[in-house]
Amino acid sequence: AVNGVAFCGTLAGQLFFGWLGDKLGRKKVYGITLMVMVLCSLGSGLSFGHSANGVMATLCFFRFWLGFGIGGDYPLSATIMSEYANKKTRGAFIAAVFAMQGFGILAGGIVSLIVSSAFDHAFDAPTYEVDPVGSTVPQADYVWRIVLMFGAIPALLTYYWRMKMPETARYTALVARNTKQAAADMSKVLQVDIIAEEEAKSNPSSSNPDSFGLFSREFARRHGLHLVGTATTWFLLDIAYYSSNLFQKDIYSAIGWIPAAETMNAIHEVFTVSRAQTLIALCGTVPGYWFTVAFIDYLGRFFIQLMGFIFMTVFMFALAIPYDHWRHRDNRIGFLIMYSLTMFFANFGPNATTFVVPAEIFPARLRSTCHGISAASGKAGAIVGAFGFLYAAQSTDPKKTDAGYPPGIGVRNSLLMLGGVNFFGIVFTLLIPESKGKSLEELSREDEEQNGGGATEMTVANSGRTVPV
Repeated sequence: AVNGVAFCGTLAGQLFFGWLGDKLGRKKVYGITLMVMVLCSLGSGLSFGHSANGVMATLCFFRFWLGFGIGGDYPLSATIMSEYANKKTRGAFIAAVFAMQGFGILAGGIVSLIVSSAFDHAFDAPTYEVDPVGSTVPQADYVWRIVLMFGAIPALLTYYWRMKMPETARYTALVARNTKQAAADMSKVLQVDIIAEEEAKSNPSSSNPDSFGLFSREFARRHGLHLVGTATTWFLLDIAYYSSNLFQKDIYSAIGWIPAAETMNAIHEVFTVSRAQTLIALCGTVPGYWFTVAFIDYLGRFFIQLMGFIFMTVFMFALAIPYDHWRHRDNRIGFLIMYSLTMFFANFGPNATTFVVPAEIFPARLRSTCHGISAASGKAGAIVGAFGFLYAAQSTDPKKTDAGYPPGIGVRNSLLMLGGVNFFGIVFTLLIPESKGKSLEELSREDEEQNGGGATEMTVANSGRTVPV
């Protein structure tokens, strides 16, 4: 429930802040999302109530709004970096922004390991099968609170730099139409004197092709299939990616990599699950992110995304078809390797490129909005995985299901379904254009629009070089 609520908040935040970033500017909205994240991280750890249900209700409230703030960071982070970077290294810069969450995953896992290990050694408790009530000591309440509140620290550390960062020149010049301010901002960033040179503007009342909106026929003609492609591939990717993450614990238990839940107390279960997830992140998730950073401007976005979906399809089927083989004790390391490779090619693949491409191929005035729509589509996929596959992955035997869950189709059949989802990701990737080595204006066709009415250029003082905006 807590994961599902957070996903819903993230989806709403991606849509709202994506739209707001195009209306108010990237920098201003970026600061708002940060404060929402800090306050709600602290609020999550301070959740209160007269009963366990009351605490859960408060926690869900704060996790929704935390997700809301995090959702806003998706379109704004990607858009800001795309508008600051040059076309030769833009892919690596945007991918690096996304890849930093890999270190965040590791940091979260390490914090969880340290806190749970300290409490596990300090407070002895019987296993769940010995004493279901006593297996959760009262001090366990502090474990999750400390871990959740720790998330506010890295967010706070970035506040100063976010506030000092100038608005992107592309937004200021192309959307806000303030070329003098754009020149001043670029002068600060590049540490050179830049002078705005604005050509004669066309009559505002005349027909201008750059005035089309998100729901116009012109947008549908130019970018409709692109938006379908970015939204659909992110949706399909997140079904597979988040659903597999959500029942990682069940997979580890099924193959014997962590003990059955009833053989542990609550705090020790947190420790063992955190250890398993941190190891997977270290072996597959983090390396995959940085492989994308290293190769995206050489191989291209399209190639990496297509390759990632293909390998994810192959490895999902390779895990599912001989699933009984992987359950044998002697084959557990092989299962771990295959699963890590699946996560590796998710991150050296569509999990990174679906974040990069929407920040490059749409016009500046709609860039943040379209990225938010694409990201929200992805979170809709995560919700399908969160609610659908938690039920689907349950054992077909009613006696072996988790408490409160009806029988499902089992882990093997769930993995087969996810393989099919990844295959459709291959198909919809064909709708997405390659953006490697092209300027944002060329990709969004804003260079054509400017030729029709009031292009803007900036000149580097004493050099004669121009900087198009």
